[in-house]
Amino acid sequence: MAFDLDGTLIPDAGRAAAPDVVAALGRLRALGVQLAIITGRDTPPGAVRDAMQPHAVATNNGGRVLVGDDLHQEASFTDADLEAVLAHELPGARVVLFTAETLYVDLPPGAEPEPWMLARSFRPLADAPRAGILKAGYYHPDVAGLAGRLREGHPHLVLTGAQAPYPHFLTVTPQGAHKGAALTLIADALGVPHDRTVAFGDSDNDQAMLEVAAFGVQVGDLPLLAPHADARVDTQAELGAFLHAWADRMAAGQAGAARAGER
Repeated sequence: MAFDLDGTLIPDAGRAAAPDVVAALGRLRALGVQLAIITGRDTPPGAVRDAMQPHAVATNNGGRVLVGDDLHQEASFTDADLEAVLAHELPGARVVLFTAETLYVDLPPGAEPEPWMLARSFRPLADAPRAGILKAGYYHPDVAGLAGRLREGHPHLVLTGAQAPYPHFLTVTPQGAHKGAALTLIADALGVPHDRTVAFGDSDNDQAMLEVAAFGVQVGDLPLLAPHADARVDTQAELGAFLHAWADRMAAGQAGAARAGER
């Protein structure tokens, strides 16, 4: 089972999973389910990771993949692609570049850094290296225009956001760095058949993951995800109940199989 974070496993901008979600994940893990986080964030909150104990974690929309403690993938921009991404033509945009260890931020004049930037000890965008950039983020009312220009000139790049539910935020990751590819890599690394994969997501960057998964679960009601979902959880607050019901079915099935084996 692979989970997006914000709006899916945890509330948007949250730092921890609800107690009923944590309890359900513990039951599923005990029943033999292997758990993964696949998130747009560059690092999952420590409280979520400690509570979930995932078998694999993919960050940066799937561009960086850890299975256990082993790094299986780290996709970074080529110099030419990074040049194109930085030529954004969005006056006053807030721009964030991410490496595996650091974030580099360009703030509009007079804008204050957000608490999460301060907590991460961000550095100025001018200090960013040319190599090792894993993700770029843009905050601006006209990011849809930038997305259109990049899709036309650099169609191999992966673009998410710039539409509901994040119309003013655009994420750009390198070629092949998307959640669908991460789910496939993780399943293979863990020895999970592709037809036994389940993915949970709520926004456009989860579309690729829900398409690849054998069973996709949409959290919320974003229309573009509906064609790719086999089930839907109406709100993020109801996820715990959904997972407990899944664990109930698994436990009943395993108990039935055990009784049949005793006959």
